[in-house]
Amino acid sequence: MEPLKSNESNNNSESKNARLNNAYPLKPSAAFVGASWMTLIIGMTAYCIGLYNSAMAYNEKGYYFTILLFGLFSVISVQKSVRDRLEGIPVTDLYYSISWFSTIASIVLLIIGLWNADLLLSEKGFFGMSFVLGLFSALAVQKNTRDLKQFESTTI
Repeated sequence: MEPLKSNESNNNSESKNARLNNAYPLKPSAAFVGASWMTLIIGMTAYCIGLYNSAMAYNEKGYYFTILLFGLFSVISVQKSVRDRLEGIPVTDLYYSISWFSTIASIVLLIIGLWNADLLLSEKGFFGMSFVLGLFSALAVQKNTRDLKQFESTTI
């Protein structure tokens, strides 16, 4: 196993900012939380409806659905590892790198799949945009979930 990265590598101002942010976390607004969840639901639903209505074989539909799930998980993992590092929680370089690699790999796999797919250009754009919407909103939902949990733990 790889040793955990120590907090000593950060300079004092970054550590001080992390401690201040942990001491006084801000609660995300209900509007931002709601918008994040709605965009996640809209992006995933649109992507899945597009898959259902497409004239692809089942194995192709399974490929694109797996890419969606893989991408959503990997961006959440990136957000968590980046946030952990900012807050001084140890994250191994290996896990951090794998998180970024898997995020980039999911995007590249979608691009390659759509490039070679026998779909109209408008359908390819639809899948690409709903995929990106889902990934970005998954990041926002993860951030909001973590911010709310941190806010609740400091106010109790």
